[in-house]
Amino acid sequence: MPATNNQAALAAARELFEKTFGEISSNAKVLAVHAPGRSEISGNHTDHEGGHVIAGALDVAVDGVAVANGTNVVRVIDANFPLVEVDLSDLSVREDERETTAALVRGMAFELAQTGRTPAGFDFASVCSVPAGGGLSSSAAVEAAYGRAMEALWEGPSIDPVELAKMSQFAENRYFGKPCGLMDQAAVCLGGLAYMDFEVPSEPKTAKLDFDFDKAGYALCLVKVGSDHTDLTFEYAAIPDEMQAIAGEFGCKRLCEVDPAVFDAAVPQLREKYGDRAVLRAIHYWYENGLVDKRWEDLVAGDIESFLVHTRASGASSAMFLQNVSATVGDVREQHAMLALGLAERILDGRGAARIHGGGFGGSIQCFVPLDLVDEFIARMDAWLGEGSCRKYSITEEGACATWM
Repeated sequence: MPATNNQAALAAARELFEKTFGEISSNAKVLAVHAPGRSEISGNHTDHEGGHVIAGALDVAVDGVAVANGTNVVRVIDANFPLVEVDLSDLSVREDERETTAALVRGMAFELAQTGRTPAGFDFASVCSVPAGGGLSSSAAVEAAYGRAMEALWEGPSIDPVELAKMSQFAENRYFGKPCGLMDQAAVCLGGLAYMDFEVPSEPKTAKLDFDFDKAGYALCLVKVGSDHTDLTFEYAAIPDEMQAIAGEFGCKRLCEVDPAVFDAAVPQLREKYGDRAVLRAIHYWYENGLVDKRWEDLVAGDIESFLVHTRASGASSAMFLQNVSATVGDVREQHAMLALGLAERILDGRGAARIHGGGFGGSIQCFVPLDLVDEFIARMDAWLGEGSCRKYSITEEGACATWM
């Protein structure tokens, strides 16, 4: 069993499996698969520019069971989504599968085939406790779950967490059609609390730390803001597009390659060519990247109060410079995330910290709440935004894995 020993989730997945695909025979080899959601602790939109990030795997996950089916078709079903079938005879990108589960299956199958494996059909049933569209990387968890299942079911070499993360990112970029960085997938695959440096994307540097926010006196709370970010890919994509357009002016692909002093000297020309927002987003990158390192140093030193000071600075940079706390939907500029931040600040009243979380725009906000305030914080946020909007999370050491049952 996976180390999380999530018996209830696996039992529910097995029940769904047998309801959908039929009873599992007594001599069948059954695979238990686990892949957690993630929280971006620090590094808002720095990963795709070759910057630094801190992220943590969460105690919500995709848990499933998989069994080879003797065909050339992968069949997957989740408790919240309909059955999907993917014929493995064609692993090329399909435009009609953009932003679908089938795209993730086909993309991961393509990547696993590159390791020398021979793709073969299997059935997979899962239950997912990662909120979809809430910015906790349910898509990265699904990709990693499929990848670990294929790694175990198809004979081939073992795949380390960073390699699996890169495969998952490729599937999301090329097959699913979302231009994400590597942070989501790396956090899901590594597990625990991890620092990541993406300056060399093919060989990211990582470090892990055993840190318990509860023992430091604060709860990690995430609040769904009431606006699903899955339909806002165009808003999300504009951020790396604008940052990389600025980098391109200096003959570079990413902002990590640009000398900030050279950028400063070119600000008037950059404003005229790209407008203020692109310039502000570049400013955010360097400011936020520095805050990642400061916050990691704080955590290593066990200085939670300094960590919170730098967390508040990070949130301000995302709101003012990155500008990913509101979204344009039709002719309306929705401010669900900004409202959630304002409401959180009313409760915190100068204690703890609150910031936009993940890709931003919709999804969720992240709050570090003093332990004596947690119950009140959750109750009041739920009263304002709807029952179940706010939840306390914990960092879990278990990354994406698969184990024969």
